[in-house]
Amino acid sequence: MTRPGPIAYLTGEYPRATDTFIQREVAALRAQGITVRTCSIRRTGPEHLVGAEQIAEAAATFHVLEAAMKPLHLGCATLHAMRHPGRFARALALAWRVAPGGVRAGLWQMFYFAEALILAHFIRREGIAHLHNHIAKASCTVAMLASELSGVPYSFTLHGPDIFFAPEHWRLDEKIARARFVACISEFCRAQAMLFSPRSQWDKLHIVHCGIEPARYDPAPRDGPPHLMFVGRLAAVKGIPVLLEALAFLQPRMPDLQVTLIGDGPERARLERDAADLGLREMVAFAGYKSQAEVAEALRHTDALVLPSFAEGVPVVLMEAMAAGRPVIATSVAGVRELVEDGVSGFLVHPGDALTLVEAITRVLEDPERRARMGAAGRAKVEEDFDIGKETVWLGRLFEVYAEATAQPGKRP
Repeated sequence: MTRPGPIAYLTGEYPRATDTFIQREVAALRAQGITVRTCSIRRTGPEHLVGAEQIAEAAATFHVLEAAMKPLHLGCATLHAMRHPGRFARALALAWRVAPGGVRAGLWQMFYFAEALILAHFIRREGIAHLHNHIAKASCTVAMLASELSGVPYSFTLHGPDIFFAPEHWRLDEKIARARFVACISEFCRAQAMLFSPRSQWDKLHIVHCGIEPARYDPAPRDGPPHLMFVGRLAAVKGIPVLLEALAFLQPRMPDLQVTLIGDGPERARLERDAADLGLREMVAFAGYKSQAEVAEALRHTDALVLPSFAEGVPVVLMEAMAAGRPVIATSVAGVRELVEDGVSGFLVHPGDALTLVEAITRVLEDPERRARMGAAGRAKVEEDFDIGKETVWLGRLFEVYAEATAQPGKRP
């Protein structure tokens, strides 16, 4: 097969420190010889540009909202779109039809339509052959409308879990129906897509894992006082108060335990106060956002990674820790079981349950041989099923097959 034509990659904010898997996917597609132009609805804040790679990606990314704020640019894009009055009318009608109820929601839908005009103009100007979107919420609405305006097909990667809390609001059914194909990050995610789409659409729901580069991570053993790490947004969904409660229980039994929280977010100030109130100021360090390289280095100096989330997709940070040969302690939610085998590569605990979290942390930290076995099993799992090189070869094939309208591929390669 020939390489697919230029592909535009769209998401709400790119690049972001919390979404490095998208950046890795783009780089791996480019390594296959596929031209990828990155687009972002909003410009990412400077706190997310934590490495040279992200700074370079941000500089080369087209920012939709900034262009839409320029009246001349928006007017030019609108005039170009109106050269195809049928497409323009269908896209405008689609925007109204999929809008949630209410005046405010209708107003937002017109903002999305304006952004779609800008993106469609960019697509035509750059000779883009296919549009791919990550995260099936607002940016996917823009992608769907831009596809209608431009006549260029689109696909999207479906993550969850938040989209599954309000699928009707975001019209997941319509997005699936109009997409050329959907890349679901897990079996769980695909099952949810099947729930909100007719059986006639199920064949185009494929599983494409988010992935990492295992070679970036050093699985060498470590010595020293016990050390745990958390990586992620400091937001309510991550369940960090439950982790702090567990640590307060553990402190008398493990006074030399150190815990590093890598990441930032809206709950940081509150969590820092909570840690201080629980007497954990000397145990817990809030490290802020770190680059991919810095996270990989930090994993070399930890014994295990803890992720006490209330909801997840398939967390990339668990893949990173497993590639580094570290056992993981995570909650048994959504697609996590497809990555972590309980008792083999780590422990799965009930979300919101500090006592089972205490038990899992204790079992991991008090048994070096178990940590070594779990670390080896976790790295093997990631190498087999979550290697970004393998996954983007599969994604690249999907782009090829659908571009050539050949036989429909299966769920997985």
